[in-house]
Amino acid sequence: MPVIGTAVLVAAWWAAIVVLDVESYLAPTPPQVLAALGDMSGYLASNAVTTLLEVVQGYLIAVGLGLSVGALLAASGTLERAFMPSIVAVNAIPKLAFAPLLLVWMGFGQGPKIVMVVLLCTFPILLAGVTGLTRAPAEMIEYARSLSANRWQIMMRFRLPSALPQIFVGLKTAMPLAVIGALVGELSGATAGLGYVIANSGADTATAFAAITLLAAISVGLFYLLALTERLLLPWARAITD
Repeated sequence: MPVIGTAVLVAAWWAAIVVLDVESYLAPTPPQVLAALGDMSGYLASNAVTTLLEVVQGYLIAVGLGLSVGALLAASGTLERAFMPSIVAVNAIPKLAFAPLLLVWMGFGQGPKIVMVVLLCTFPILLAGVTGLTRAPAEMIEYARSLSANRWQIMMRFRLPSALPQIFVGLKTAMPLAVIGALVGELSGATAGLGYVIANSGADTATAFAAITLLAAISVGLFYLLALTERLLLPWARAITD
């Protein structure tokens, strides 16, 4: 079904260009994009690897940071009340506002792109962690306390397993944001990456669309890899929600 859906969208795109007689310098047809992918495969592949590394590195940092801070806030209602408003306020700031500052602070390397990924991805992961860890069934926690479990044991053996489905929701929400973060960073100033390809393609829209296609492929591939990981680690989650 995903293949059929993709084919329908591509066919609609192609038909719209033909029917509206859109010039190729405005929007290319699918064959022109495929030709660009073939003719510039090496150039596009090397830049795709750069973007992929930025996405993966930034996402892993965001996962570690989001889950760590989320666990601290979930473990202490005082900390949650004290710091959650500030975290929400920082998240409300448009991340594009940080792009020129990151260039000044860190230059044109991969650093600003990774930080942009972290800025976009951390909050949904943190929020999912806090929500999941503080929503464990009350009877489960009472049972743990009746067994004289300490706070660490309750967190790791009861709250965390119960929170995993919610945490994976946050992880899957953040995954496409990681690609967006890397792209925003590259469009703001870069020497490599698919965003750099798009920014420097000029009137060569076929190359720009080829880079966009690779960005979509990276996003979809990483998302479904995460979904597969969830299915393998949490086979019981589907059984209790179907």
